[in-house]
Amino acid sequence: MCGEAPEVIYRIAAFCKENMAGYKRPRFIEFRDEIPLSNIGKVLRRVLRDEEMKGAE
Repeated sequence: MCGEAPEVIYRIAAFCKENMAGYKRPRFIEFRDEIPLSNIGKVLRRVLRDEEMKGAE
């Protein structure tokens, strides 16, 4: 998918631009193999934020 990633990102961004208000559009698009989930199945946003903060350091 590496070769297709820029095209896919462009198409997702274009779709969002056409169909979403500016304040609702994602600021960036990131592909992941898996998303951290709780036992109930909800996305663990805290874990995603912590990973982002570690990457910013």
